[in-house]
Amino acid sequence: MPIIYINIALAFIISLLGILIYRSHLISSLLCLEAIILSLFIISTLMASNIHSPLANIVPIALLVFAACEAAVGLALLISISNTYGLDYVHNLSLLQC
Repeated sequence: MPIIYINIALAFIISLLGILIYRSHLISSLLCLEAIILSLFIISTLMASNIHSPLANIVPIALLVFAACEAAVGLALLISISNTYGLDYVHNLSLLQC
């Protein structure tokens, strides 16, 4: 197994641990999600380049589209929550309130 795959797998695991550890702040969770998506994109790009199939090249592009949508929705939620509550603590938010 080449060293680049090990590094990307470690980046994925570290960002997954970051979500578990820093889940109290929304901005930290969003940054860890972006790191997960970036590592998945790099892995899928490397796999697509090794397979040499035209259909395999669509997967990284579709992953980038979903990552852009996820980032836009996450930033919109962060802005609306920080404007409404004045902070980005997830534990202080109550989803049961209207």
